[in-house]
Amino acid sequence: MLDWGNQFNICCFLDNNNYHSPNHQYEAILAADALHTLEVNAGNAFPALQQFYNTHQDWLFGHLAYDLKNETVPGLQSQHFDGIGFPDMCFFLPRVVMQLQEGQVHIGGEAFSEQDAYAVFTACLRMPVNVTPVRNSRLQPLRSRLDHQRYITAVKELQQHILRGDCYEVNFCRENYMEEVSVYPRALFAQLNALSPAPFAAYYRLHNRYMACSSPERFMQKKGNTVISQPIKGTSRKDPDPVIDQQLQQQLLNNAKERAENVMVVDLVRNDLSHTALQGTVKVTELFGIYSFAHVHHMISTVAAQLSPQLPFTEVLRTSFPMGSMTGAPKMRVMQLIEQYEQTRRGLYSGAVGYITPTGDFDFNVVIRSMLYNADNQYLSFQTGSAITFYCDPEKEWEECLLKAAAMEKTIIG
Repeated sequence: MLDWGNQFNICCFLDNNNYHSPNHQYEAILAADALHTLEVNAGNAFPALQQFYNTHQDWLFGHLAYDLKNETVPGLQSQHFDGIGFPDMCFFLPRVVMQLQEGQVHIGGEAFSEQDAYAVFTACLRMPVNVTPVRNSRLQPLRSRLDHQRYITAVKELQQHILRGDCYEVNFCRENYMEEVSVYPRALFAQLNALSPAPFAAYYRLHNRYMACSSPERFMQKKGNTVISQPIKGTSRKDPDPVIDQQLQQQLLNNAKERAENVMVVDLVRNDLSHTALQGTVKVTELFGIYSFAHVHHMISTVAAQLSPQLPFTEVLRTSFPMGSMTGAPKMRVMQLIEQYEQTRRGLYSGAVGYITPTGDFDFNVVIRSMLYNADNQYLSFQTGSAITFYCDPEKEWEECLLKAAAMEKTIIG
């Protein structure tokens, strides 16, 4: 499916990697070849998306980039360097949609016949596979605009903001990048997805800009008048010994620091949803759920709310974006601090990729554990970060960033 879709200038592939959940409708879904496209930057993007949907009322796929914050919170801006260049928002109406579900594939499109669908199906089966993700990468070092000393200084200054009461927690990120590197993005995604399969994995192509994503986190899903958000805060490693692994899960569940951070982001999500939810309908349906993934356990909570049937669906997105798990609390102040202390624009990183259905439902992930690539300038970028609190150790936060970066670099060089 993906190899076939990737031949078009615009495509989006979403894969749950056989992660069984009642909230996952499809094993995988592919949208390819744009019939109509909306591409806008922050300013009037969410009303433009609503108008785009009202005009077509069909499947839409695309992204919300982090810098839409400049529209959702007046006074914010983004002045830093951006080597990738995704627009703040892009959605497209695909010519072809393929849905993989319980051993079946459903293929549809504009004025599609059964013969058209079968032609796409057979074309997918015949696609050659390229498995060489990177060429000449060993000649190019992994670089960052935030070195060790500047990072430590920034974390200590953020802790002083916390001490003064400006905020409680800041999600602080650091870009890693390579220049003049030749990448085959489709195979890069295959490598990333093989090393770290996740329920919100995604491959996204917008002309010569690409994203390979191995995200475990859902930003928000809407089904009918119900919306859920599922923030992640809290992580522990897995162990092959079942007894030790069970102990690690229990330790994560009982970890006071992880629980405090999880509650903090849950409260933030509750507040975000309260702006559009019917009064009294915002509920925490699960708190401190421990879920297992390929290499780690995560603490995930679920917040649900009911919306008015008359509410434009873009309103709940606008009032909840960006997601609290990637900002900190309180959201407006920490986004100002993020702009002050980070050195590059986040762009698509810590944004969201997903789809909107013809009935106005939607499902979006959180763009983390992701690599972004611009084929025109041969610039490869990925960001790593952590939650900064007053009691955290700046050196350990630095080591965590390096550890995460090393894992991502392994995807590049094999």
